[in-house]
Amino acid sequence: MGNSDVAIVFDLGGVLIDWNPRHLYRRLFDDEAAMEKFLSEVCTPHWNEQQDAGRPFAEAVSLLVAEHPQHEDLIRVFWDRWHEMVAGAIEPTVAVLAELKEAGFPLYALSNWSAETFARARPMFEFFDWFEDLVISGEVKLIKPDPRIFELLLGKIGRPARKCVYIDDSAANASAARELGFQAIHFTSAEQLRKELIGLGVLRPEK
Repeated sequence: MGNSDVAIVFDLGGVLIDWNPRHLYRRLFDDEAAMEKFLSEVCTPHWNEQQDAGRPFAEAVSLLVAEHPQHEDLIRVFWDRWHEMVAGAIEPTVAVLAELKEAGFPLYALSNWSAETFARARPMFEFFDWFEDLVISGEVKLIKPDPRIFELLLGKIGRPARKCVYIDDSAANASAARELGFQAIHFTSAEQLRKELIGLGVLRPEK
């Protein structure tokens, strides 16, 4: 199995990039419980997912402010100070990505990410240039685990799912990829990822 025969596909947030709204909102709340209540009831994961699926942030913020006017300032910073939710790269995983690049594997990214905030993040990480292509949900208006976004990705890669290793920190997304024939890894740490890639014969054990 040559390195060029197998494509490696990475999710971005939670795998290569430490993005979490708590990085911002911990600066705005004195009480952790109150912050968690806000993130579970106002700026919820489901609300943010709609932006990942293509809804413009201006529309999303406007709708949410109308629904929760008492939280207007806290809602608006989700967009205005979005960059403060990005703590940086997850360096141990970037090191694995660099090994795969050095070994000559074709690299791709598939991420649930708003097109607008991805455009802001694009210049922040040099390793984005290592990917042959990046499929961003907000740009294609499809969102994982919808099989159609995986099929779109395969069209760009130009090889069958069984010739692709897919890495995601979401168990549901990894499972969806596995059902489509990908060699899927549910990411929990760079160390676990390295072990699983060695098990698949993609990386060689360290001597």
